[in-house]
Amino acid sequence: MNDPIGPGSHLTVDEINSQPAMWARALSDPDLAVDILPRPGQRALVVGCGTSYYIGDSYAALRTASGQGRTRAAIASELTWVDDDEVVVVISRSGTTSDVERVALRLRGGHRVVGIIGMPGTPIDAACDGRVLLDFADEKSIVQTRFATTALAVLRRSIGDATSHLSGDAEAALRAPSPLGGAQHVVFLGTGWTVGLAHEAALKCREAAGAWTEAYPVLEYQHGPIAAAGPGTLVWALTEVPAGLAQAIERTGARLVEASLDPMAELVRAQRVAVELAARAGRNADEPHFLARSVVLG
Repeated sequence: MNDPIGPGSHLTVDEINSQPAMWARALSDPDLAVDILPRPGQRALVVGCGTSYYIGDSYAALRTASGQGRTRAAIASELTWVDDDEVVVVISRSGTTSDVERVALRLRGGHRVVGIIGMPGTPIDAACDGRVLLDFADEKSIVQTRFATTALAVLRRSIGDATSHLSGDAEAALRAPSPLGGAQHVVFLGTGWTVGLAHEAALKCREAAGAWTEAYPVLEYQHGPIAAAGPGTLVWALTEVPAGLAQAIERTGARLVEASLDPMAELVRAQRVAVELAARAGRNADEPHFLARSVVLG
């Protein structure tokens, strides 16, 4: 990674750079308990907070579109209903996220609750009927990068999504030049399963750098948000952009970048940009303002 990293940020950069190896293991390791994840024909609910919610939302859209069963994602603190036949998947890197633990404890017994976690022997681990343990992808950084994408790699593996290209695309994402330029404002666009990834990309830039970033479904962008675009805006699409929208973006003076890699690998590029923005702002991406590695409520 040749982008400037500014003060600190070395942990985050190392973890971003490790993703090709993490994904390769997630997609091939026979010891991962991938078979405990929802099977074809089962309905599923994925629960998480922040990054974990966005990863769950991407999986939910992918799995539903594949015809394997209706799948939805919910923010743990906003979960208001659960169908009797839903398998519940909870995602937590730390295994200690209070909101997620409360959901797992409330639903176990009445539902099969499975976890994707980074730390064994944690409260969420104990609350689940089974888990996919991604301790090899756990992180020291506060800002999630490799754990989240490795979790999505496992989820894509579980539904038979074509993944043989992923590690190569991740390597390409680490070599690709930064698209940031002089942009002060970054907008991520997606559709279907890439909407969650667009939100996650924007979140990375806010967490690491306190940057002005937004995310929208691609065809929603002209329904108001485009009014904030201008010559200092980078519009980064994780999906194909219709010609009419591309022309509208061009008229604002913003610069449009369209994905050339798998959207998950584009997220790796966005993580790199988050570190670049942090360096520009004089921030250490390893120590983001006002954040902790896990939100544990009293």
